[in-house]
Amino acid sequence: MLVVALGAVGCADPTVSVAHGPREYVAADYPGVLNRWTRSKSLLSLSDLDDLLTVTATYEAWDFRWAYVVKYAEDYRLTIDQRRTLLDSSLAETRDVHRFYVALYGTKPRWTDLAKPNSSWVVRLVDDQGDETAPASIEPIPRPGALEQRYFPYTTVWRQVFRIKFPVTVGDHQPTVSPKAKWFGLRFAGAEGNQELHWDLNPEEAATVARGEALSRTF
Repeated sequence: MLVVALGAVGCADPTVSVAHGPREYVAADYPGVLNRWTRSKSLLSLSDLDDLLTVTATYEAWDFRWAYVVKYAEDYRLTIDQRRTLLDSSLAETRDVHRFYVALYGTKPRWTDLAKPNSSWVVRLVDDQGDETAPASIEPIPRPGALEQRYFPYTTVWRQVFRIKFPVTVGDHQPTVSPKAKWFGLRFAGAEGNQELHWDLNPEEAATVARGEALSRTF
């Protein structure tokens, strides 16, 4: 069986910054921010003409969450206090978990249910430094509604949808994504093949993080 992994058609994915801090987004900025934090790939069997796995995922980073809350607050006409509370709680979660919104499709749907122990796919958080981390939780969204379809428009009735969380640190506060990483991503692996979605980090930010780590070791 000849298996080929195909990325999304179009321009190269943008680099991203995981730096915290205030943003100045308005609701109209959301589609652009969503695009910046979303990746998509397909794993095809050319011999059988099967779509083994098509995955689209959005990393719900600090930057993404800020734009999401701004958009949500305008759509649902939240008060300033309600918006602030929602934003604070959403950003606070980034200290503990890396969260991804994942929508996937395969020709055998029962094999692509990531939440079941007999799924044919194992998902891991990985980076270019060799770090590999299992999910802390995989939450199925069995019937995505208007909210999911509006804010994640690649959501369709043909795809299974999950929110997957990974710990930010493991063991003795060891980060699951290395401060030296040039990229991090999701790996989907199984008997039928494997593929990865990558989020490339802004080179200047990666260098700054590396220097900061070196300074912390010096002092």
